[in-house]
Amino acid sequence: MTQREWAEKDYYADLGVSSSASAAEIKKAYRQLARDNHPDKHPGDKAAEERFKKVAEAYDVLGDEKKRKEYDELKAMLKSGGFGGFGGPGFPGGFQESGGFENVFRDGRFTGDGGFGDIFSGFFNRGGHSRQSAAPTRGADVETSITLEFREAAKGTTLPIQLTGEAPCTDCHGSGSRSGNPSVCGDCNGTGFTSENRGAFGFSAPCTKCGGTGRIITDPCPTCNGTGTARRTRSITVRIPAGVEDGKKVRLAGQGEAGPNGKPAGDLFVNVTVRPDKVFTRSGDDIQVTVPVSFGELALGGAITVPTLDDAVKVKIPAGTPSGRVLRVRGRGVHRPSGVAGDLLVKVEVQIPKNMGAAETSALRTYLQAEKDAGYDPRAGWAGLE
Repeated sequence: MTQREWAEKDYYADLGVSSSASAAEIKKAYRQLARDNHPDKHPGDKAAEERFKKVAEAYDVLGDEKKRKEYDELKAMLKSGGFGGFGGPGFPGGFQESGGFENVFRDGRFTGDGGFGDIFSGFFNRGGHSRQSAAPTRGADVETSITLEFREAAKGTTLPIQLTGEAPCTDCHGSGSRSGNPSVCGDCNGTGFTSENRGAFGFSAPCTKCGGTGRIITDPCPTCNGTGTARRTRSITVRIPAGVEDGKKVRLAGQGEAGPNGKPAGDLFVNVTVRPDKVFTRSGDDIQVTVPVSFGELALGGAITVPTLDDAVKVKIPAGTPSGRVLRVRGRGVHRPSGVAGDLLVKVEVQIPKNMGAAETSALRTYLQAEKDAGYDPRAGWAGLE
């Protein structure tokens, strides 16, 4: 997302409140919208998921008194054309003459990871000091894919994965320095930025001496050339939580590529594919199974043995149960790490024997005649028949 897109967002509209709303009103609006659009309430609904992210992003700014104040000031300045007066050395011609909003951000003074956290905290703050480094603050994220059996996904599993990418240098332990002791940059005092005050605002730029790292390596490690990382293949053990669904992505914090010069590692995102099962299907946290039964078992009732993800269980069939009815066994579905468990849904379907012996045929004819004699007609009143 570009800095222009961040600045053009209307967080008040996203939460459905006015710009004069109190902190309590903002919190109340956020809680209601977050509850209405929570992914757990709308599984698989991408639109609801995007609305949830949108209101969370809005509350992150408006729910913080300092961020809200800075946001309001920036919006007011943009509305009034307030950037136009910041001319002078290092900002030639001011905003109006420099090509507009996009050029202001393209000149390198307002760059960052995106979002008001970088603009306000780093390059557009009142004190002229940055709280973030100009250099990468973490390693790259990594994506990989795995395929699980149905029961592995439902119950959770642990498996090894091999990854090839940047890992901490084994010789300098990720510091980039042969001695393991980089020096603090004297020009920026380790912040990674040099700052210059322009009236009411402070403008910052990456320190040219240390390249924005805040540190100077005077004895670079010969193995990694001072980067602190080396490309190699590593094996990690990945724990997939119970209940992961087909097509979902599991995030493993800190398991991505190593960060430069001892910075934290990125994250690993595991794309999960789940193979269909021959017996079970799934609906949310409920497990579904279709069990073949005889006419007599449904008519007279009884108990049948049904498989589950663990041990088989006995399920009671009430007398007169129709074919296709679903019986529920509580707590025998998917068990989430949070302790929430789905149910086992047992659908009973009559199976008709294809080859009957003389004894079975005779007995069935006798039964059908008894039905007629008793006046039973399974189609009575159906489709207008009498």
